Amino acid sequence: MSATYGNLFQITIFGESHSNAIGVVLDGLPSGIAVDFDKIKTEMARRAPGKNKLSTPRSESDVPQIQSGIFNGKTTGTPVCAIISNTNTRSQDYQPELLRPSHADYSGIVRYHGFNDYRGGGHFSGRLTAPLVFAGAIAKQVLEKEQIEVLAHIKNIGSVCDAALDYAAPDVELLRKIKSETLPLLDRAKAAVMENEILAAKSEADSVGGAVEAVVIGLKPGMGSPFFESVESRIAQILFSVPAVKAVEFGIGTSFSQMRGSQANDPFYIQNGEIKTKTNHNGGINGGITNGMPVVVTAAIKPTPSIGKPQETVNIKEMKESTYSTHGRHDPCIVQRAVPVIEAALAVAVLDMLLEEKTYAGTI
Repeated sequence: MSATYGNLFQITIFGESHSNAIGVVLDGLPSGIAVDFDKIKTEMARRAPGKNKLSTPRSESDVPQIQSGIFNGKTTGTPVCAIISNTNTRSQDYQPELLRPSHADYSGIVRYHGFNDYRGGGHFSGRLTAPLVFAGAIAKQVLEKEQIEVLAHIKNIGSVCDAALDYAAPDVELLRKIKSETLPLLDRAKAAVMENEILAAKSEADSVGGAVEAVVIGLKPGMGSPFFESVESRIAQILFSVPAVKAVEFGIGTSFSQMRGSQANDPFYIQNGEIKTKTNHNGGINGGITNGMPVVVTAAIKPTPSIGKPQETVNIKEMKESTYSTHGRHDPCIVQRAVPVIEAALAVAVLDMLLEEKTYAGTI
């Protein structure tokens, strides 16, 4: 098992949903970076549970406690370690003998020979995205110094879709403005409709999925490598590490399969002495390498598998078929809380690749 991601900027996530704490170690950060703790607090609050009727009642402050690597407000160049306490657990809600459908209960039992921590999903829990958001909050601050920004919005929740993002020229100011919204949407008129979609599922003891669409602004052309070290490969690896992400698309993604080349290709042109493309169907990447256009990524989030409806399952202790319904505290929809998580994962991946580019160019 490996809980570490990255080549030069490495992050290691540890802990379980109901352990004393969860946390992350960040290795490879340059020294002397000023850390804005208010920005970290803002990012953590965007993901935190228990804030409104659209999320789980579990309430955690999610305040990271810095253990090492930051001194007098700046990185020291040694590993940064932060822990986040778990203070509002209810382990009695979980029955280890009943396998929860679409959770990692069965696969975890088999993989770890029954020694896995099942409480709240253990190490498989979405709770572990809190330290990932902390890592992303640090990464974002480093990227800001390079005029690189990661922004996102909810593409859809269930059948309700947000306005389309302009891939070639995204409205950066609008994306910045909506970061503080519970439902970050380009079209605010869709907020009430999406909220009703979530509450309808909740009222029926069910859940609903959706998608997060993110964009990386400011990447110069030429970053990345073909094949196994492609920008898509590196980003997809960390995005698929986020619990509940079941599909990742770059640019228009699967829509390519329904098009002809004359429709799909992005024509080149020159603007102020720089080569651009008139469209951005490829999401800013050609041959695994950035082309200078915004990098556009969509992550599909499955419905929360913890639902109140009775579901068919197996009692693994008795090896008998049974039924199960969730009695604990769970989100009817995690898409809105996943937005900062997807941004964080992207920021971590981009910073790792950026440090590699700087090393390759001899500028770091």
